[in-house]
Amino acid sequence: RLMNFAQSEAYARRFGYLTPVVLPQGVVDLAANQPERDMRLVASTTSLLAGADTHPAILQLFAQSAVGLHGGASWFNRARQYPNLEHGEVPLSPEAVRAIQNGPPFLQRYLPFWLANLIERMWLAMGLIIALALPLSRIVPPLYTFRIRSRVFRWYAELRGIEQDYDNDPRHRPELLAALDALDTKAQKVVLPLAYTDELYALRANIDLVRKKLQRAPGDPAA
Repeated sequence: RLMNFAQSEAYARRFGYLTPVVLPQGVVDLAANQPERDMRLVASTTSLLAGADTHPAILQLFAQSAVGLHGGASWFNRARQYPNLEHGEVPLSPEAVRAIQNGPPFLQRYLPFWLANLIERMWLAMGLIIALALPLSRIVPPLYTFRIRSRVFRWYAELRGIEQDYDNDPRHRPELLAALDALDTKAQKVVLPLAYTDELYALRANIDLVRKKLQRAPGDPAA
């Protein structure tokens, strides 16, 4: 015989692991009106626990299974009343909270669990990649341009040095012309994308200008 626990609410407030429940009148047998009146009872809280290193996908499956097993109506509760997120004595998993509050994610309603979970993880990874790619998209093009143009610009220092050496002492013209020819040979071997070939032609044109300067005898008018 059931005992009516008149102090069920008081016990639940004193002891956090207890929950007051009511067995409604007639819920066991409507025709025989069993029980004859509402019976106040107490029930202990049952928790579904998992290790801290359990994969989030497994936690999600646990929560979905708990909803499927205990989410229906019974003598002591209405539908969707259990499992609930109250009376928890341990931290709640975010995956479990989402599964209990919102049900299965959209993709899992139409796709197998493994495939839906994979797509969800991929979207998360893609979001992180995009978040990193946006700042890089502003940095990489200038770096690429500088890298390509540096293949040409580094020879200008040598070209300027040859010209300055000639201005300081024209008697070294043969050696400087040989150095200039060597520089021109190096410039011809530089490989650049088509969009930057104008930089290479500009370098070779400047080499030719310095060559003409060196080939003129001191005192000759400029051509």
